[in-house]
Amino acid sequence: MRQLTTITDPVYREKPHNVVEKFLLRFIRDKRDLPFLYLCAQIACTILPISVALFFAEGTAWWVLLGLFLVLEIYFMGPFILMLHNTSHNAFFKREYKVGNRLIPWGLCPFMGQSPDTYFSHHIGMHHAENNLELDTSSTMGYQRDSLLDFLKYFFRFLFLGIFEVVSYHKRKNKRQFLKKAIIGESVFVAVCLVLAWFNWKATLIVFVLPLVIVRFLMMSGNWAQHAFVDPKAPENNYLNSITCINNGYNKRCWNDGYHIGHHLKPHLHWSEMPTDFLANKDKYAEQKALVFEGIDYHGIWALLMAKRYHTLAKYLVNVNGMYPSKEAAVRIMQERTRKF
Repeated sequence: MRQLTTITDPVYREKPHNVVEKFLLRFIRDKRDLPFLYLCAQIACTILPISVALFFAEGTAWWVLLGLFLVLEIYFMGPFILMLHNTSHNAFFKREYKVGNRLIPWGLCPFMGQSPDTYFSHHIGMHHAENNLELDTSSTMGYQRDSLLDFLKYFFRFLFLGIFEVVSYHKRKNKRQFLKKAIIGESVFVAVCLVLAWFNWKATLIVFVLPLVIVRFLMMSGNWAQHAFVDPKAPENNYLNSITCINNGYNKRCWNDGYHIGHHLKPHLHWSEMPTDFLANKDKYAEQKALVFEGIDYHGIWALLMAKRYHTLAKYLVNVNGMYPSKEAAVRIMQERTRKF
């Protein structure tokens, strides 16, 4: 186990802005989100034109574009998903420029493995509302969280039935706006894919279908790890149904997404404030025996769980304020919290 020393995850530091940045800041609500505009521009100038070119290229050029497309998708996928996550919780553009808030879900999402607005409907409309409890259709509680077989059941259920379950949930709860977004977003995406497949099925498969499957796998394996350790005696307690990952490269690339306990406690807390918020409340984390990992991200935790490598996981566990008397005690807690119930 590790001792909590310093936090190296990114926080906002004030700096002077050039003329272009000052102009761009007129449109967005929070100056700390300026990097999101740069990320949008990078994707728009690379993946979008390459995606279009794949529908018309042939021979060697097609294979070169395919390789470039896959490399760029892999490079941008993590930061993009978490940019979408942050802008779903906190509107990106100012009220007077609110049409800009359609840029990410409708302009970029289809090229980055996301059907428009369905992430928002699932994550904001259901997941945070239900907090991984019974009515959350992506809840992990009903699965053995160190079982590959159970994870595959979880993933394929989401892949093939997820959208129908989200729609059913919103209909049952009478959440009309979320219901409308989910139905329209998924329907339009599927319809466009069918039309484009008639024109060029191979490019449609690569540009739209393959990223969708990969992203939904990443989101489900990520959510699995985020909510793999749930105390059956208090599954509603955010300290005991989620985890925190600090001081890793993932947080630097993906806007501090590792602070999942803090995110569920304060869903609108800005990504740049999460490390400071964690340090300010570390005594509460220790009191609750919350699981905090250092130097590893969700997918690393997912892989170790699939291999049942609890003692390896314990090497990354942070013993905040000495809350675990021994490594064996920490391993027992992790094993107890991964049991199906």
